[in-house]
Amino acid sequence: MLQFRVKYLSFFFGLISILSFFNIIYSYYFNFYLNLNTYYFSLISSSVIAVIFYKIKASENKPSIFEKILTVFLGYILLPLILSIPFYFSIYNLTFLNSLFETVSGFTSTGFTIFDNIKHIDQGLILWRSSIQWIGGLYFLFSIIFLIDIYDESLKKSLTNFLSFNSSEILKQTIKIFLLYSGLTISIFLILNILGIRSFNSLNLAMSIISSGGFMPVNDLSLVLNSNIKIIIFSFLMLISFFSIFFIFNLIFLRNKNLNFFYEDIHLFLYFIIVVTFFFIFDKNFIYSFFSLVSSISNIGISLKMNHDDLIFVYLILVIIGGSFFSTSSGLRFLKIYSLIKYSLNQILSYSKPKNIFMNKLIFFKINFDFKEINKYFLTVIIFIISLFVLTSLLSLSGVQFENSFKLAILTLMNTVNSSSYGLSDFNFNNLHIFTKYFMIFFMIIGRVELLTLLLIVKKFLFKY
Repeated sequence: MLQFRVKYLSFFFGLISILSFFNIIYSYYFNFYLNLNTYYFSLISSSVIAVIFYKIKASENKPSIFEKILTVFLGYILLPLILSIPFYFSIYNLTFLNSLFETVSGFTSTGFTIFDNIKHIDQGLILWRSSIQWIGGLYFLFSIIFLIDIYDESLKKSLTNFLSFNSSEILKQTIKIFLLYSGLTISIFLILNILGIRSFNSLNLAMSIISSGGFMPVNDLSLVLNSNIKIIIFSFLMLISFFSIFFIFNLIFLRNKNLNFFYEDIHLFLYFIIVVTFFFIFDKNFIYSFFSLVSSISNIGISLKMNHDDLIFVYLILVIIGGSFFSTSSGLRFLKIYSLIKYSLNQILSYSKPKNIFMNKLIFFKINFDFKEINKYFLTVIIFIISLFVLTSLLSLSGVQFENSFKLAILTLMNTVNSSSYGLSDFNFNNLHIFTKYFMIFFMIIGRVELLTLLLIVKKFLFKY
């Protein structure tokens, strides 16, 4: 019988209660009383659930991977329900569905919003939106460690020398993630403050950058990033959610500089340099294109409201490729696509030149990817294509123009906000049909769990061996 590991979720409900308390203090300090009571509701409900979940005795048996997957999915259902309370009970008369849509969009770091004008929202609720993104990014990183057995052996080696995690190793890695995640958030906040950006905007933007989220504290980001130096530094800060969360830590603190710990980030760096070089050569407005480029590869998706009509397709491709496995970005992941392409080319060459031997190794490293890993990557791509077709069809049937449906489906599955970089900055989510919103909520969650969990569920029920 499958059992949920709810003690794992108790930490996040406790974290919600802490952030609710901070929002209460913030609202009192700056005299924002409009939605003050709503944070009391989230504080009390999250605290009660955190205590109950922590007190529930877990089974002594080692949880199966399917129990872990179901626990992660349960978190993506229960946590947004509590996080949506301030929206639902706010003075803005949001329906339950719109409140849930806004919350899931933030928690999955997607950034779709039902608010037409951010200026109409009080600062307490703007801060709450950013807090939802921050918790969602942390939950995603913790879930990677929780589901570490899903991933291939080479990926595990990029994180640790252990091939199988015991409870003490999981605790060690999760503590490291929490400290790194919090430390990087504070660092981004301080850098933005040094640039002269208002503290309130700096805090919200820091939580958006580290979580790869799309919620902004202002309607027009160009009013905040009003100089070239701010745009360039902000662009480089967005790369933090593109590379591995462990990259800076390993670079500074790793005693034995084993290159296997850096193999993914080195490939990502080469990929980044190639793309930047291409844009530098062929694009005249390089600074603004560089901003949109970094925003796309990190799956943040924000833009400075420039005309990108000739580059929309390129940006969407970058969004689909994504960044590091151990980052808050989404996407299919560069190494998956690179491995699939190299394996396919080797297979073709092996038939044309049967006397030659073609090794399936990552460039510069002695790391092999075997046939099982290629099967996982291939099936992940297939699931993405099927999901893209289904969601595009649903959006088209709900009255959305086909081109916009296709682009919006990509952004939904890749958890990337609809900005002018993709020609969707004026898209109104309030006009969507009720069932369409529920489907988008579902697919935002599916996109966030890497599509790999669906693959394992399909394998369990359709490919029993």
